[in-house]
Amino acid sequence: MSTQTMPPDVLDTGLMRKAVDTVLEDFLAGKTEFAKRPSTAQLLGAFAEFMSGGKRIRPLLALTGWRAVGGERGSESIVRVAASLEMFHGFALIHDDIMDDSDTRRGRPAIHRTLAGAHGDDHSGQFGRSAAILLGDLAFTWADELLHTAGLTPVQYAALLPLITEMRTEVMLGQYLDLRATGDLSDDVEATLTVNRYKTAKYTVERPLHIGAAMAGAGPEAMAACTAYAIPLGEAFQLRDDLLGVYGDVMDTGKSRLDDLRAGKNTTLVALALRASDAAQAARLRALIGDPSLEEAGAEEVRAVFAATGAREAVERLIDDRYQQALRALDTAPFAPEATATLKNLARTATRRNS
Repeated sequence: MSTQTMPPDVLDTGLMRKAVDTVLEDFLAGKTEFAKRPSTAQLLGAFAEFMSGGKRIRPLLALTGWRAVGGERGSESIVRVAASLEMFHGFALIHDDIMDDSDTRRGRPAIHRTLAGAHGDDHSGQFGRSAAILLGDLAFTWADELLHTAGLTPVQYAALLPLITEMRTEVMLGQYLDLRATGDLSDDVEATLTVNRYKTAKYTVERPLHIGAAMAGAGPEAMAACTAYAIPLGEAFQLRDDLLGVYGDVMDTGKSRLDDLRAGKNTTLVALALRASDAAQAARLRALIGDPSLEEAGAEEVRAVFAATGAREAVERLIDDRYQQALRALDTAPFAPEATATLKNLARTATRRNS
């Protein structure tokens, strides 16, 4: 992961991604016993294609956390740990798409749809869902295999395992809170931000940073600085995701902008709109959001209410406020300059993205 081709004040995230991709590709290529069996080759092939996409945000943050507190360049152990985080994320996405009954992911059919079609199970989809659940479970198992073959020292194991356990607990409970709120529209903005904190901010930003930093021997001050940066940025990341779910271009996001509305996702955007709406506007939102047959005309009506109530603009302000909080946290963070510069770039990308 040499940074010789990059300016001295920033890490080469392209090389970091490539290093993680190489570990994942080599790991899956090593499952030759199952890849050669006709009965399981299709499953593993579908998973390998699924894992070939993605921004690798969590691995990048883990690698940056490692470098932030003095972790050495070129460590194979931290790259393998970072790849383990991406493998776990594969599990989470597969199960998330099943729960949301999503048709697409990253511009391609969701993996349960792919498996259903390959099996000729287009009618009920039961085989596809069941096979995808098993594949998600397998990805969870493989995340552990990557972690436990990373060559960690006993001290590193002791530092990492509690954080990984916490990360997994937080995202599962955050997902449950999200599932529980879906279809139950409310103007409780704080409740939506709590879901964002556990489902996204801690899982996507804080814990990966913690894991990388802890593996490099970070002390309490550095760990606290990770949190001060990560929580507001992670919330901003999810708020941007909520906007993209309603306003994004499918060519950029790879996902229909009707999915969240049809599912009845009670996002911060929805809660703010309900809080500011009159009785007629609230009635239309409740009638349209959560309608599984919602089409673009109905979605446009929802967007019109979001505009009229100022909800979209309010979410943009929340995003910018949290982005600024994250940058201020870096001003006093005891991080290496190149890691600080990288974290600033990642913050800008996470909050200004269109996919």
